[in-house]
Amino acid sequence: MSLKTTKKIISIVSFALVLCLAFAGCVPTGTPADGAAAGTASTTAGTIQFALSMVVLFAVFYFFMIRPENKKKKKIEEMRSGLSMGDEIVTIGGIKGKIVNISGDSVTFETGEDRVRIQVAKWAISSKGK
Repeated sequence: MSLKTTKKIISIVSFALVLCLAFAGCVPTGTPADGAAAGTASTTAGTIQFALSMVVLFAVFYFFMIRPENKKKKKIEEMRSGLSMGDEIVTIGGIKGKIVNISGDSVTFETGEDRVRIQVAKWAISSKGK
């Protein structure tokens, strides 16, 4: 992970933590006449606020971390399914080449002028060249 991504994740997590603490700290501390009723009301309010803070925390994680990652995976999967012969590709290992054959879940490509052919799985292709 890059430093920029790490900083973004840390700021999102700290923001979500502050939100949770803000919701959890809002427990009313009244003094009703009946002591037993006060304990029950306080516990119920604390439980509701805790549940609400967890929902907010999950929503923050979903919209800032899970959803963008799913979009990125979908975009990469579309790129891999749209590969055709003659496309320039780069594998996850950094090997560059031109596709010469596609069969099912495997891709065969040539690397440079020496015409070495390498066969890899489609999931091993990281990007499509220009």
